[in-house]
Amino acid sequence: MNKNINPKQNRRFGRTDKEKLLKQNSIVIWMTGLSGSGKTTLANCIASELNNCGYLTQTLDGDNIRSGINNNLGFSEDDRYENIRRISEVSKLFIDCGVICINSFISPTEKIRKMSADIIGKENYFEVFVNAPLHICEARDVKGLYEKARKGEIKDFTGIDSPFDTPSKPSLEINTEKLTIKESVSRLLENILPKISHNN
Repeated sequence: MNKNINPKQNRRFGRTDKEKLLKQNSIVIWMTGLSGSGKTTLANCIASELNNCGYLTQTLDGDNIRSGINNNLGFSEDDRYENIRRISEVSKLFIDCGVICINSFISPTEKIRKMSADIIGKENYFEVFVNAPLHICEARDVKGLYEKARKGEIKDFTGIDSPFDTPSKPSLEINTEKLTIKESVSRLLENILPKISHNN
């Protein structure tokens, strides 16, 4: 880090003050899983439910990140790492603003997920393993990405020619093959609401 940069927050109106203003505790809900496992669908449903309950949220996913702040990155191992690093730093800014940040990223390796948790802060990081077997993810693939990957038209595609490390200790695992969207949302809300409820 440049010695001339001193990233201090405004202590007169810090995170605690913003959380009190918003009447919520900020947290990052980080959804990891294969493409097609249901991460984005679940994230959007959770955001909608929380918004209806009066909570302020921000969702981050590949579409709004890779088309903007990370549009210069590819899918090499180094670029995937940098992609998640930047997302984690952005998430940390939302946390400091008192906002509940809901992220949907494959984040395929334990190394990448640990780095993310370290940046955000383990106490602020709620990891959700959105679990679905590969054949189910392929069946849901409306964009045809898996088919292109199997034909060699897409390289380094997670689950085909790039590995996915199953999370060893996620905060929560949701099996979207066995649970409906409604059941998945209900289970996630049961775990999230006690963490974001601001009783002061």
